[in-house]
Amino acid sequence: MLGNICDIEKLHIGATKNNSVVVCFGELLIDFVPTVGGVSLAEAPAFKKAPGGAPANVAVGISRLGGSSAFIGKVGDDEFGYMLADILKQNNVDNSGMRFDQSARTALAFVTLRADGEREFMFFRHPSADMRLHESELNTNLIKQAKIFHYGSISLIEEPCKSAHLAAMNMAKRSGSILSYDPNLRLPLWPSAEAARKGIMSIWDQSDLIKVSEDEITFLTGGDDAYDDNVVMKKLFHPNLKLLVVTEGSAGCRYYTKAFKGRVPGIKVKAVDTTGAGDAFVSGLLTCLSSDVKLFQNEERLREALRFANGCGALTVTERGAIPSLPTKTAVLDALSKYSASNK
Repeated sequence: MLGNICDIEKLHIGATKNNSVVVCFGELLIDFVPTVGGVSLAEAPAFKKAPGGAPANVAVGISRLGGSSAFIGKVGDDEFGYMLADILKQNNVDNSGMRFDQSARTALAFVTLRADGEREFMFFRHPSADMRLHESELNTNLIKQAKIFHYGSISLIEEPCKSAHLAAMNMAKRSGSILSYDPNLRLPLWPSAEAARKGIMSIWDQSDLIKVSEDEITFLTGGDDAYDDNVVMKKLFHPNLKLLVVTEGSAGCRYYTKAFKGRVPGIKVKAVDTTGAGDAFVSGLLTCLSSDVKLFQNEERLREALRFANGCGALTVTERGAIPSLPTKTAVLDALSKYSASNK
């Protein structure tokens, strides 16, 4: 069955009207990570810079898998901003939707995995360039070409980016795009927990596909059991939704549609760095969906796609850094094949 997962050979790099381009909208920034593991930010002896930002990670992940992707967002008119634009270009991501702000810098985030396993974040966005994207700066032609338009919630926190985000979503929807949403909760960036909950849910009912984690379900439902199907269906599934996916880390994922629901087990690997695992998962799923838009209607094909997405996430955690560790299609299929053989 693995050979049928995501007929990626049908995809072509480059954004033409009739292809399967996935347009990712949102933040692109520099992550600074400690040169040693298991320390707090204050204890870190030094930091190494790495490209970051969930929507940009997804765009690179899709391209790495052989799909066609583009990124829309804003960075500073500075060395980091041009470095990030170049990284997208090197990874065959269409960056024609990027804009450069002359008065705000590229966003920075300091991220560490402490000894207790918790991630610690410190953001420098006061404001940063990504928050200053205006509706008038949107690459409308690129948005109208999107087979899938993917976004998060960080771009909803501040104006003018919030209005640009909503306008881009509406434009994509009118053009027939599938709307894909990964809230990617980053509580420290929001004014309050209530503002985060309200902001994330404000566009919930407009999305065709939503991917959430267990922790995000608990947060969005006010503490309800993330493993209770009734909670998920009653509080998070909406009438227009085609697919809701709940990721469970190494345990795999659950899926919910109007017609069926189920669970796809994960791939057991030795985790080195979990940064970008969720983005890799989304990349795998959207790559499959872009070449088979009827995936939502066929449970067998959907399960294959989710198994492929689980494989993408699993491989990513075996190396350090998000973008450097995003896998190729061949690597994922090989890993899935070996895992199946070893578990027979």
